Amino acid sequence: MTMSVQERMILLDGVLEELANDTLAIHQAVRRLRVEVTGLNQSQFAKMCKISVRTLVHMEHGEGNQTLKSLNSVFKPFGMKLGVLRIRRDNS
Repeated sequence: MTMSVQERMILLDGVLEELANDTLAIHQAVRRLRVEVTGLNQSQFAKMCKISVRTLVHMEHGEGNQTLKSLNSVFKPFGMKLGVLRIRRDNS
């Protein structure tokens, strides 16, 4: 899979924006990043992130209760980590 640096940045920014807008779930983001950015299969990606394939499979399916450590292991190769955001409140 060949992707320019600019294309990669656009994709990463899009994923971050969708996560921030709550239009993309974490499990969907993990799969999109693995497939669209790295092109790696689950086994290769899990090895790169130093997590088990089983953990990655559960993560991509939105199953189980993933640890912050596991989630950050997956996001780290993309220069990302989980954080806390203020909830926007509509004054309607």
